[in-house]
Order: sequence, then structure tokens, then C-alpha cells
Amino acid sequence: MAAYFVTSTGTDIGKTFITAGLIRTLRGPNQAVDALKPVLSGYDSSVAETSDPAVLLAALGRPVTAEEIERIAPWRFRAPLSPDLAAAREGRSIDFDELIAFSRQAVANTNGTLFIEGVGGIMVPLDAGRTVLDWMSALAIPLILVVGGYLGTISHTLTALDVLAQRKLSIAAIVVSESERNPVELDDTVASIARFARGAPVVGLPRLPRGINEHPAFARIAALL
Repeated sequence: MAAYFVTSTGTDIGKTFITAGLIRTLRGPNQAVDALKPVLSGYDSSVAETSDPAVLLAALGRPVTAEEIERIAPWRFRAPLSPDLAAAREGRSIDFDELIAFSRQAVANTNGTLFIEGVGGIMVPLDAGRTVLDWMSALAIPLILVVGGYLGTISHTLTALDVLAQRKLSIAAIVVSESERNPVELDDTVASIARFARGAPVVGLPRLPRGINEHPAFARIAALL
């Protein structure tokens, strides 16, 4: 049994893509895998089949139905804003204690590998006083930190690592997801981050052509878990 929290230094960097790739890599007749994305902003039920939960469900080999989406992503909000603001737009709020209880129950019930994908970056607000960092701290499970390959990502990544170290959170892997506009070579970014990564392994994932979702890097990440 193993559970991992997939987080990031920001939004639209590749958390869902990497989580789905790890699911496909680990799934097998003798390997149970499940994934959750409990909190989701920018969700449009009219195009649910292209949503992040749908990507995870497809990787899990499960149907994209309203019931399955509700199972893995119970806190869904339409506005593409931080969860606290998106929830407020709908006259709703995220019950932090309920979110923690939901996540802990999923960890307790898993009999294989479970991925809990966060929302946005590590300091995204969930309510008036708590962030994704507080969510991760309450669970205290190993993290997969997804970072971009853009110019400036080294500073953002090292800032994130310092914050995570203050909370004594362990990092199973740092994944550098190559950005669309990347003026720095991916290998150079990986090497620079690795020098400051406090012993956490760093793996680079090149930007893949549209429609391609397999790469040897996924196996390298999976081997670290």
C-alpha cells in the first residue's frame, strides 16, 4: 500500500498528465492503482469528457460517468479561479475537515497505489485560512512535486522546496515537465534543481507530441515510488 500527493509550483504545469502517465505505467493484473482529484476549479459539466477527472478515469480504465467523476472529484467549481474564490462564486465553501477526512479515508482504504492530485500550486487557498500546503501537511504522505521547464522555474522550485522542508514533508520525486516555450535545455534545468534538491530525485519529462502519452521517464518516476 502506498499513497502519494501530486502537487506543483503552479497551475497548468502537468500534474494531471503526469499522474495519468504514472497510472498507466503502474496498472497491471497484480497492481491496483487509483487516483483522486478531490478539488477542481474550472470544471464545465458540459464537456466533462475533456476534464482532468476524465483524463484520470481514462488512465484507470474506468468509464467517464457523472458517478465516477463525483467519486474522484467531489469538490468541483465552474469558475477557473482559486478554489476559495470559485466556491464563493457559487455561494459554497470547502469544508476543510471534510476534505481531510475524505482524503484520509481514501488512503486508509487503498490496497495498492493511490495518487491524490492537488489543485494548482502548493499555496493555493482552499478557504479563508487554509491552503493546499495545509492539506498536504495534514495527510503527511510523500509528495510528487511537478515543476515547469520555463525560465524562472529554478527559483520557484527552490522556494517550494524550502516551504515543504519547513513542514517536514517528504518528496518522493521532483518531475520537471518541459514547458512549451523553454529557453533553457531540459537537462540543464534538471541538473540545476538537483544540486539544491536536498537529496530528492529529479526526473525530466520532455514535452511530448500531441496524442502521445507514453515516455520512459514515467517508468523512471514509478521506480522511485
